[in-house]
Amino acid sequence: MTTGTRKTHDFCWINLMTPEAERARAFFGTLFGWTYREMPGVPGAQHILVGDRTAGALMDLSAPNMPPDIPPFIGVMVKVENADAAVAKVTSLGGSAEPVFDMLDNGRMAQCADPNGAVFFVWQAKKQHGIDVDSHAHGAPSWYETLTSDLGRATSFYAALFGWKLEDQCPVPGMTYTLFKLDKVPVGGAMQLMPEHMGDVPPHWGTSFAVTNADETARLAVELGATLCIPVSELAGVGRFALLKSPQGVSFHIVEWASFPDGAAS
Repeated sequence: MTTGTRKTHDFCWINLMTPEAERARAFFGTLFGWTYREMPGVPGAQHILVGDRTAGALMDLSAPNMPPDIPPFIGVMVKVENADAAVAKVTSLGGSAEPVFDMLDNGRMAQCADPNGAVFFVWQAKKQHGIDVDSHAHGAPSWYETLTSDLGRATSFYAALFGWKLEDQCPVPGMTYTLFKLDKVPVGGAMQLMPEHMGDVPPHWGTSFAVTNADETARLAVELGATLCIPVSELAGVGRFALLKSPQGVSFHIVEWASFPDGAAS
């Protein structure tokens, strides 16, 4: 599991972008026990707290500083030493990137996309070093994975960009799941999109939140108005997981770990 301030090239932040922010805060607060703290200087944004630890931010899509037409989603952020250099490398590897900008004096960031179109962000820390929550705690961002249209192209891109080592696994017959490892520790994964099962879903990054009981959490989420997109299912040796969509349209996974990908028991 991951605890404390994240290392360079680890996932260091999430931005949960949502309409109806007040209702979203209530939904996730009830579901995961999140509490919130204002982010000075960022209208419509609040820190997400799991216990007393920072787990990311909840951003109000209706805030006046938000660009129009942003859909509800969870943005994932990877820590880098130099955001400008990271953006240059993204484009040299066949991805795309928006210009780097400063987030007050907290750090520098940029929106990027891999060659298949999955969006992610890079973060160069200044005052804000990112999340420090225990990734095993109930309600904490716990795992990150990209579903992609070209698995080999995506995994090669991220290996070259962040120095992640690749380890292919076959959790079910006929499917390859690639682990991304940083200093021998898994930090995320990738799998091929399967239109016959997933429909017309574009390449993207998804976030899984750790829960103590997947069945109870899924039941509560539905009671609170969420949609159960993939029912609670068992993945041998990993745990129980489900895909949900919040009442405000934010897709997210929950996972009750049997063991973390690095073998740490739950």
